[in-house]
Amino acid sequence: MKPAAADDARKMTPENLAAIASPLQRWRAQLQLSGREQAVLGPELRSLDKQLQRYKQGTLRLSVFGRVGVGKSSLLNALLGEAKFATDVAHGCTREQKTAPWPQQIPGLGSLLLVDTPGIDEIAGPARQRLATKVANGSDLILFVLDAHLTSPELEALQLLRRSGKPLFLVANGADRWSPEQRHSLQLAIKQRAGRELELVWVAAAPRQAELLADGRVRSRELAPQVEALKIQLLDFLQSYGPLLLTVNSLHRAEGFSRHLLEQRLKQRQKAAQNLIGRFATLKAAGLAINPMAMLDLAGSAAADGALVLQLCQLYELPLHSPQTKKLLQHIGQNSALVGGVQWGLQGLLGLLKQLLLLAAPASGGLSLAPAAPVALAQVALAVHGTRRTGRETTKQLLLAAHRGRSRPAALLRRLTQLEPKANSWLMQHPPWSPSPLP
Repeated sequence: MKPAAADDARKMTPENLAAIASPLQRWRAQLQLSGREQAVLGPELRSLDKQLQRYKQGTLRLSVFGRVGVGKSSLLNALLGEAKFATDVAHGCTREQKTAPWPQQIPGLGSLLLVDTPGIDEIAGPARQRLATKVANGSDLILFVLDAHLTSPELEALQLLRRSGKPLFLVANGADRWSPEQRHSLQLAIKQRAGRELELVWVAAAPRQAELLADGRVRSRELAPQVEALKIQLLDFLQSYGPLLLTVNSLHRAEGFSRHLLEQRLKQRQKAAQNLIGRFATLKAAGLAINPMAMLDLAGSAAADGALVLQLCQLYELPLHSPQTKKLLQHIGQNSALVGGVQWGLQGLLGLLKQLLLLAAPASGGLSLAPAAPVALAQVALAVHGTRRTGRETTKQLLLAAHRGRSRPAALLRRLTQLEPKANSWLMQHPPWSPSPLP
């Protein structure tokens, strides 16, 4: 990560950040959950409230992450200038997260907390992923500490942390053990695996030097830490982006909770939505079976699909105003243009063929009615498939519309990333959300 510069990106003023914070606070105050939702999402909601409280207080958390014994605790002690975190030169000794305040004054922030975390290489893959997720959720900024090599477990955890959308500094500890030429070669190898866009900072958190005594014995003498380059980069970054970073992370956490809440509501109402879509498909099929006019077939299908959209709006308690309804229908039409167009074309042709067969019945002595039944069945099958597809796409778009509503965290986060390119660059690795469609 490159050092922040005054003209690196367009900075948002405190007033603009406050304009983002107020709607977020209103959203949380107006958030209402059912008893079932509180039982399922209660722990996540409490975690969100902690984040929002830190946001209000201006408390930023900087966490170290990495394998056992790479010097995470020593690095934090070096940044602090005192031994606040326990260390063990033989092996890592951090078993749970520990925190200590960093006495650095940053404009726009109340306080900085340094967070030490357990090592990742003594736990299995699933547990390692859970630890990485927990650290990412509870951090605003992450120092990923290496000992000049990048192992497969580290690479796996690094990729997961990057997808969290949190800024990350890659720190190689042990600069005192390598020559400049060796550090250059190691840095190329690390970036080859981790990603060339990541900046790597070399430090020596607890350097030692061998010393020959007069009696011939050799002892190890502790030297002063070499972390000034990292400290300068951190302070420069936090002075430029600290309040913005805290705002983005709070919005991101709120957006994640909002997404999980919508997914829970989708799951709760999935059966009712499926029954509703099934009823409309049955009604459309019955209308097509008894209606002899091709144009009326198409008109009836369109009316049924439109009514289905409105019924689904009511089911999910997501009333849409006229502009929103128009935008939703346009989106559904665009996504369904190819398949839907083919279906409607075939349906129209089948309807016309059915009509011609019925008109020819008197002249053919009723023989032309024989192929009319398979034609009607084919038409009904297409109509049912089209209705189910419309219902699934409508359900998905309704949830996305609610998720992106003006007062929702997703909309606030999108507005912030549009105004602030730096925020957008942090979240680029985070995949956009799309609700799971109905089966």
